[in-house]
Amino acid sequence: MSRWKMSSLAIITARGGSKRIPRKNIKDFLGKPIIAYSIEAALQSGVFDEVMVSTDDEEIAEIAKKYGAKVPFMRSAATSNDFATTADVLLEVLSKYKEANVVFDYGCCIYPTAPFITAEKLRNSMNTLVNSDSSALVPVVKFSFPPQRGLVIRAGNLGFLHPENATVRSQDLEPIYHDCGQFYMFSCADFEREKAVFMKKTIPFIVPETEVQDIDDENDWIIAEEKYKRIIGSR
Repeated sequence: MSRWKMSSLAIITARGGSKRIPRKNIKDFLGKPIIAYSIEAALQSGVFDEVMVSTDDEEIAEIAKKYGAKVPFMRSAATSNDFATTADVLLEVLSKYKEANVVFDYGCCIYPTAPFITAEKLRNSMNTLVNSDSSALVPVVKFSFPPQRGLVIRAGNLGFLHPENATVRSQDLEPIYHDCGQFYMFSCADFEREKAVFMKKTIPFIVPETEVQDIDDENDWIIAEEKYKRIIGSR
């Protein structure tokens, strides 16, 4: 039996506060609360012994449990404010489980507003991490336009941020990626030691641009729904 099958935890981080999109984590997304997509993907993946939601909000907790997640404890005030980091939340969760004499080998932080996460992605990512000698895995997407040829406005004038790249062909520039903002997988022991989701030995899981969408405002929400219907919903 694979090691991760025996001790892996999915942590869905969903605090109640959201300024730009009120009640964002449980807002309806194509017929159900958006957090439901993260919960269902984690449960259907079959790689987690427990799928839990870390929240400070009773309504979120009830919805999470309705869709099959566990809420064994509520998030503390210290990790519910605007200044708490993802790492702070994860460390608190792992600490609470340790107090109950439950220790996991692997963990996965899943964001509650990431409907493009699928069970297949989670399975493939966990297999990739476990079969590597790395501490963490992060889904990334390539910038559609090379940042090395980015423009800046200085003193009212437009110019290249890196003038040395002005005439370099895009295909000759090193590809640059950014975090998808969907999930983070990690060795719990290494995470507790380094206290960061990006660790010294972190490997990428490359995701196509069509399956990535930041959801920071109402326009992003509309785009995400259209993307989901065309890309994921058609499968």
